[in-house]
Amino acid sequence: MKEIKVADNEAGQRLDKLLGKYLNLAGKGFIYKMLRKKNITLNGKKCDGTERLEAGDEIRLFLSDETIRKFSQVFVQEVKKTRLDIVYEDRHILLINKPAGMLSQKAKAEDESLVEYMTDYLLDTGALTREDLRTFRPGVCNRLDRNTSGLVVAGKSLAGLQVMADAFKSRSLGKYYYCAVKGRVEGKRTIHGFLTKDESSNQVTVLEEAVFGSSPISTGYEPAAWKNGYTLLRVQLITGRTHQIRAHLASAGHPVVGDMKYGDPKVNDEARKAFDIRRQMLHSCLIEFPELPEPLAYLSGKRFETPMPREFVRMFGRDYAQKK
Repeated sequence: MKEIKVADNEAGQRLDKLLGKYLNLAGKGFIYKMLRKKNITLNGKKCDGTERLEAGDEIRLFLSDETIRKFSQVFVQEVKKTRLDIVYEDRHILLINKPAGMLSQKAKAEDESLVEYMTDYLLDTGALTREDLRTFRPGVCNRLDRNTSGLVVAGKSLAGLQVMADAFKSRSLGKYYYCAVKGRVEGKRTIHGFLTKDESSNQVTVLEEAVFGSSPISTGYEPAAWKNGYTLLRVQLITGRTHQIRAHLASAGHPVVGDMKYGDPKVNDEARKAFDIRRQMLHSCLIEFPELPEPLAYLSGKRFETPMPREFVRMFGRDYAQKK
C-alpha cells in the first residue's frame, strides 16, 4: 500500500489527472478500474477520479510495490550543467534572463532547453525533489524564440504556473523589448495587422486585412537611441503571437538586424562585419506585473528589467540616450 498526501503543488487538480501523472506508465483504463474496485481511495472513501483535490487530502493506493514500480517512473533528463542568469526568484516563480541561442522549450525529445536547465537547478538547490516530479513539473509561462534573449517567467509551483499563465493569456502584463533596426526611425507608433502562420515552415505572414485563420496583432514602438546608422527601438508587445515583433516590424519596413528569417540579408551582413552581430537583435528587457490574485498578489505592480546584451552595447554604446 502506498499513501500520497496532496501537497500545494498537487492541489486544485482532479484526482484522475494526478493519478495519471503518478502512475504515468499505466493506461487510463487501469486507473479507472482501480478506482471502481476501491483499490484507490481518497480520504478513506471510494472515489471516481473527478474529485477536485485539496492540500492535505490523502490518496491510498492498495497496490503491490511491484505494480507501483511497474507503472510509476520518474524521468529526469540529464543535461549539461548550465548557469542560469536568475533575475528574481521566490517560492512560486523564477524570472530568468535567457541568452540568445537557448531554446525556451524543447522541440525534439533529445533537445536541452531552459525548462530542463531550470529543473536541474531546482533539484540541485533542493527547491524540488525527484519525488515531487512524479506529480508536478516546473515550466515556462512565456516563450522567446531561440535567438531572442531576455526575460522568461517560469513557474516553480502549480499556483505560480497557473497565475502567470493566466496573466500572459489575458495580455494584462506589460511586455517590453529592445531591438535594432537599420535607418532612422522617428516618433512613437502603434501598428496593427493580421498574422497567419505556415506550420510546415514555422514562418508567419503579416497582412493588412483579416483572412480565414488569421489572428489580429498590435505592436507599439518608439525610438530609444540613434547611432551608427541604426535605431534602437523600444517595443511594446501588445498581443503575443509567434514571431510577431520580427514579422510585424519587417512588414512596416523596419526588419530586425540579424534576423535570418524576416530580416534584410544585406543589412545583416553589414552588421556582422561592423559589429560582429551573429544573432537577431531582439531582447525582452522589461516585464510589468498587473494586479495578481493570491497567492501571487505580492507581485502586483512590480517591474523587472534586464541589462542590455553585449551586442547592443557594441552597436549603440553605453549611452542609449545619445542622439545624432
